Amino acid sequence: MADDRSNVTILQVLPSLVTGGVERGTIEITQAIADAGWTALVASAGGPLVSAVQRAGGRHIALPLASRNPLAIWRNAARLAALIRTERVDIVHARSRAPAWSAWLACGRTGAHFVTTYHGVYGEDLPYKRSYNAVMAKGERVIAASRFVAATIAARHRVDPARIRIIPRGVDPAAFDPAKVRGDRLARLAQAWRLPDGAPVALLPGRLTGWKGQAVLIDALSRMGRQDVCVVLVGSDQGRRRYAARLIRQAERLGVADRLRLAGECDDMPAALLLADVVVHASTQPEAFGRVVIEAQAMGRPVIAADLGGPVETVEHAVTGWRVPPGDAAALATAIEAALALPVEQRKALGCRARAAVLAGCTTAAMQAATLAVYREVMGLA
Repeated sequence: MADDRSNVTILQVLPSLVTGGVERGTIEITQAIADAGWTALVASAGGPLVSAVQRAGGRHIALPLASRNPLAIWRNAARLAALIRTERVDIVHARSRAPAWSAWLACGRTGAHFVTTYHGVYGEDLPYKRSYNAVMAKGERVIAASRFVAATIAARHRVDPARIRIIPRGVDPAAFDPAKVRGDRLARLAQAWRLPDGAPVALLPGRLTGWKGQAVLIDALSRMGRQDVCVVLVGSDQGRRRYAARLIRQAERLGVADRLRLAGECDDMPAALLLADVVVHASTQPEAFGRVVIEAQAMGRPVIAADLGGPVETVEHAVTGWRVPPGDAAALATAIEAALALPVEQRKALGCRARAAVLAGCTTAAMQAATLAVYREVMGLA
């Protein structure tokens, strides 16, 4: 471990660096560690975001941490223990279960501090799943993205609330700023998505998977009285081509296929959100936080969110957006039509309130500062 406390070394571990909220959070904290003058290490099986870690000031170590095989986890524990000793790592921050088991074992062998972020509301549908998930509650400090997650951790794993730190995910208000999105960025997306001129757009950002609620939104589209609304689903199918095909067949069966767009990945989410007249979160299972919700709010967009999980804490009903019962297509249809019918000045006022709420408590800078405070606390530097 480092004797010079001005040069703390933090190692973050996760399965891979492909895409998603875990990866984004890792990169953002890498940047914060580097900006603090500390050493930022990231271990994973690699992926296209390795370069982003390097640009943020971190160093990536390739380890096969994605495997859930018990033997692989045991072998990775030895690899991590060796890395901790070689690099004089002070804190290992685990962000996913399989790497966390290896990291927990390695920290026990080396004396490094162990911190976890409980990123998701992990399922417990299989035998021993709770025991497998429990490693994410073994940190000296357990970071939760919302009060909902904190309560889940305490209830499922009987974690002392004093070990839990609630740190909401954050938005970069400079990147997600409606005043900075030029018209040509909007035009590029509108053309790529083949949006009819003047058609209201309901946008659902999120990877294509059943519990994200894309099918609920398509059902809602078919229930609306107005026939000009266009639904855009933004997000990767991650190889789930059958699910994407099923959504298209559903839209065809309901007679709304001409108003559905499967846009795939988007490289300009601020413009995508600003292009929307309403942004929809329709998840049917509770989200730990729901970053796309606060990104939409930061862009001043009307947001309709499923009334469960983390978004309950970021969407104040009828003040900064609306909440509807999860899986209720009729209620979602009614809410979308009500949002689209709002007078322009009321829409602007709601958007301003939403952006102000995000800037007050859910910025990337706030998340980074709170996480560094956890590291200092664990190290006894607070």
